[in-house]
Amino acid sequence: MNEFLPRGWGVQGERGIAFVITGPSGAGKSSVIAALLRRDPKLAFSVSATTRPKRPDEVDGRDYYFVSEAAFDRLVAEGKLLEWTTYQGHRYGTPRSEVVDRLALGQDVVLNVEVRGALAILNAGLSHPVVLVFMVPPTRDELIRRIRARGTESPDILQARLAIANEEVKLIPAFHYLVVNDDLAAAVARVEAIVAAERARIVPWPT
Repeated sequence: MNEFLPRGWGVQGERGIAFVITGPSGAGKSSVIAALLRRDPKLAFSVSATTRPKRPDEVDGRDYYFVSEAAFDRLVAEGKLLEWTTYQGHRYGTPRSEVVDRLALGQDVVLNVEVRGALAILNAGLSHPVVLVFMVPPTRDELIRRIRARGTESPDILQARLAIANEEVKLIPAFHYLVVNDDLAAAVARVEAIVAAERARIVPWPT
């Protein structure tokens, strides 16, 4: 507890904080998070579990835990997921140990999850602060360009992702912060400012 604050008060950064970054596919979340983790050693990345196939540039245990449908069923049945959701026919979930155990040690955690998964984490009853950041590209045309640039999306999948994005952006008012990713360095700086502000937030403190 900071010595300048009276008894019963502290700053949020003295506890573990869960920073949940989400937004439509193509918003650039992964690039921003990767840069953020390189610049802030106090942040740990929560690796999600998924049933979708691994892309060529992805590494199991670094980008996702790639698991079978049966293995995912076991994670759900055993209560090992903090939240889980289905996106375009594949399931994604947040292992409880990736978040809860680290927060208990006072470590800040950054999560990259689907939009409804982010809201589920906010309502999961964690005893530590949860900060929700919604990230978007500057325009819908730029969103389309980024998805197409991957070269991994068929026209049908592209249209499905855009339809999902149209529904996801309707949920922006439920989030704490909105970050426009029009430039990678600028977007990283905006998220860093959010992290710094939340760490300095004065909050009631257990006595």
